[in-house]
Amino acid sequence: MKIYKNPNLNKKHCNGVIAIGNFDGLHLGHQKVLKEAKRKAKKNKLPFGVMTFEPVPVMFFNKKIKNHRINSLEQKKNQLKKLKLDFLIIIKFNKKFSSQSAEKFIKKIIFKKTKCKYLYVSKNFKFGFKRQGNITTLKKFEKKYNFKNIVTQPFKNNKRTISSTFIRKKIRLGEIEEVKKLLNRNWCVVGKVIKGQRRGHKIGFPTCNLKLNDYVVPKCGVYAVTVKTDKFYKNGISNVGYRPTFKGQNLLLETNIFGINKNLYNKVISVNFKKFIRPEKKFRNLKYLKKQIILDIKQAKK
Repeated sequence: MKIYKNPNLNKKHCNGVIAIGNFDGLHLGHQKVLKEAKRKAKKNKLPFGVMTFEPVPVMFFNKKIKNHRINSLEQKKNQLKKLKLDFLIIIKFNKKFSSQSAEKFIKKIIFKKTKCKYLYVSKNFKFGFKRQGNITTLKKFEKKYNFKNIVTQPFKNNKRTISSTFIRKKIRLGEIEEVKKLLNRNWCVVGKVIKGQRRGHKIGFPTCNLKLNDYVVPKCGVYAVTVKTDKFYKNGISNVGYRPTFKGQNLLLETNIFGINKNLYNKVISVNFKKFIRPEKKFRNLKYLKKQIILDIKQAKK
């Protein structure tokens, strides 16, 4: 999969099929769009690619929005690679880009740069200055700019349309098993292990600590997880929260990896959420906390 940081495509990737969107989470709905687009490309012997935006536009426009992403850009790239695209275009979303009109976006990027033949978008796709462009706009300019716009029907689960917004809500509620069904994989946080205060180590349960950065914050509490690095894949237990027993102030993801008792500072780990075990709570003292951790680990191992 060739990755472009602008829409200036190589000749072999022009005149193809492109799916456009944020694709945050790359959930079942996104997968449906991409599979349909890929089938169209294969049938017509055309190159197939995805155009996405970085940062996520809603976070660019509203700096107060934090903890929004279901997956990081690197995760998105890796997930798209598995779908065997020919190319990925990552457009830098900035003030200049967001200020162009909807027609200018179609003319300058879709028509002149990519020479796209088939454009796949979701029903609620918005683009251009102040989000004035939509699927009606695309339809209006099809003939003028020589492309065919295809709007995919939304993917529904139990009569409910699957969306990134809905999945974020489920993560915040701790409904991790439901999230797995909607993503068709475990929800996963990837990050670099930071130094903590070694409290877990002192009570016999050393943890690897990650900041959640831009990720959606799951319901505070304890989760059964699996942890992957470039060296191992292990089961474990994670706590998301503020550590009220220790009067913690900062949100952390702390993970005790079963069978691993070594320093992983600055190593990149992937924490895959499997099941919510219990909400975070404050304990009277360390003795009660240790007892609960032992019970949590038993529950996680089940």
